[in-house]
Amino acid sequence: MEHKNDKKTLDQYSKGLHELYAENPIKADEIVWNRETDQDTRRGFLKRSGLLAMVTAVGASIPFAKNMPAGLIPAAYAQSDEPFILEGKEGLKVLNDRPINAETPPHLLDDEVTPAKHMFVRNNGLPPELKDLDSETWTLEIAGESCVTPTTFTLAELKSRFKHYTYQLTLECGGNGRSEFTPAASGNQWSTGAVACPTFTGVRLRDVLEACGIKDDAVYIGYYAADVHLSRDPSKQAISRGVPMSKALEDETLIAWAMNDEDIPYLNGYPLRLVCGGWPASTSGKWLNKIVIRNKIHDGNKMAPPAYSVPKYPVAPGTKVPNEDMEIIGSMPVKSLITFPKTGISHQFSKPLTVRGHAWAGDLEVSEMYVSIDFGVTWQKAQLRAPVNRLAWQHWTSELTFPEKGYYEVWARAVDNEGKSQPMVVAGWNPKGYLNNACHRIAVQIV
Repeated sequence: MEHKNDKKTLDQYSKGLHELYAENPIKADEIVWNRETDQDTRRGFLKRSGLLAMVTAVGASIPFAKNMPAGLIPAAYAQSDEPFILEGKEGLKVLNDRPINAETPPHLLDDEVTPAKHMFVRNNGLPPELKDLDSETWTLEIAGESCVTPTTFTLAELKSRFKHYTYQLTLECGGNGRSEFTPAASGNQWSTGAVACPTFTGVRLRDVLEACGIKDDAVYIGYYAADVHLSRDPSKQAISRGVPMSKALEDETLIAWAMNDEDIPYLNGYPLRLVCGGWPASTSGKWLNKIVIRNKIHDGNKMAPPAYSVPKYPVAPGTKVPNEDMEIIGSMPVKSLITFPKTGISHQFSKPLTVRGHAWAGDLEVSEMYVSIDFGVTWQKAQLRAPVNRLAWQHWTSELTFPEKGYYEVWARAVDNEGKSQPMVVAGWNPKGYLNNACHRIAVQIV
């Protein structure tokens, strides 16, 4: 099957990336946002400005100023629209170029099904060169100490031997929202855009594993892939993570070759990837070429703490947490996003304002959705739709009226079906800045 993107252009692009990395052998953590000059904007807080300065900054009165949390910078200045041009993508913002990581501004995630051009890009290593990715010869090996009959399948065999399934599945980086943690956590300073919910088509991982035989002592699966470690050491994996058998055997856990009824985009895992919706996207390995059935927790790269792990108990911000006191992240927390309107708009006082977005809750569902225009003092219930299938995000909408002209912030808050609500401010500080599910907010000027 021929890739639907311009293969010559993508070949040149991927070759250029590898040449760039070879000529600039810098470490991944050396390219991060300048914390000295940009930290106030990234985290959305001011250290030196009072209410008068805020009013001056937004150029209008703030009707509910008395309710503003201390030190909060207006949402009008808490986000950046700096674009990043990447092959096959539109409007994404670069966070790092070694490895390539780019997020999507919230207003570009307004589609109910995320289009490929707006799917975020998250890498731990270097993408394989496109010339090495041939769907006609691609194979997937199933092995591991708890596999009865190790087997290697071609992509064609996977398609012919097993039933196909299509699900819309939410993928979110475990570090989405990291930029709001104080003190800052190391890693890519994601704001809100490392999340997407396209459709994926493939075969159930369960069906393939059962065809190879699962021993009674199986407890975990792990994946291996064709991406390259940043050091270019062939003995090292860029990332090799996995999930417990209970997650691996769910109906919605797929070995996928298509996204939105087309080939998976190059930077999102073409020609084959694992998809474990509702868990950190790092469990959904791209450029998939091997899955192992393990009799222990998988021990691949990025499985050991502190990677994708959080403290087992609450800690004070800035605490150094021993690795033995960390636990691996499983289901992602309840969260929501305002996708319309775009932050910073002006709106006529005499007209209601329609606001909408998405909400998701890892392995759970969202049961209620609320919005606020007075910094969380009062909340208005929004209309919330059921997911199209398990592990898909849910769409919500609300119509707002404002008591007077001025500067407002619209805040969104979701509640899952176990009664857990999004916090109004960043909760659960942890050394690596994972699982920030604080309320999303946008700026609105009522004129």
